[in-house]
Amino acid sequence: MARRIALLGAESTGKTQLATGLAAHLRERGHSAVAVPEVLRTWCTRQGRAPRPEEQLAIAQEQERLVDSAAADYVIADTTALMVLVHSGMLFEDSELDRFALARQRGYDATLVTGLDLPWVPDGLHRGAAAPREPVDALVRTLLQRAGVAYQVVYGSGALRLQGALHALQSAGVLPDGTAQRADDCGAARAWTWVCEKCSDPACEHRLFTKLRETRG
Repeated sequence: MARRIALLGAESTGKTQLATGLAAHLRERGHSAVAVPEVLRTWCTRQGRAPRPEEQLAIAQEQERLVDSAAADYVIADTTALMVLVHSGMLFEDSELDRFALARQRGYDATLVTGLDLPWVPDGLHRGAAAPREPVDALVRTLLQRAGVAYQVVYGSGALRLQGALHALQSAGVLPDGTAQRADDCGAARAWTWVCEKCSDPACEHRLFTKLRETRG
């Protein structure tokens, strides 16, 4: 049975790059792996607009249908129905979209949240101008907590981010031991993952990470 990995996070936090990087690394290690693209972004690009409220559930269902239909040992979802819920603005508990998104998220073998340390990069449509990402990041965590879904946050760019994700998945038992080796062939130091048990404030977390980066520099 396929192991399903969810990548969640605010805009421009490297979900797509991490999804493709994870899939490529796993294939290099002899596993079949596929990265499932974000349906919402494709929909917005095709339609040239954001979806209306009545269109959100179908987009979320299509996202999860693609995950279910992916034929591989490891399926990495470049976002899930939960992010459709976050972007929908329809945050009503017990709505059909709410029930669907939270139930589907509980079915993933692992959930990673991409940190806010990467710079904002406009894409010309879905994110045309810089906007605060902290509220989205906080809402993702709130919904995961409400769904009772454990998650880990990954930071760093390039090989560091990939290495952090691999170690997180390995420690969660989703990847076999040794899978994280060779992810930092460029000589990058081993990444670390946020494991604070007393504070879930993303702004506090980001400040601490920034200080550590400055100290290392």
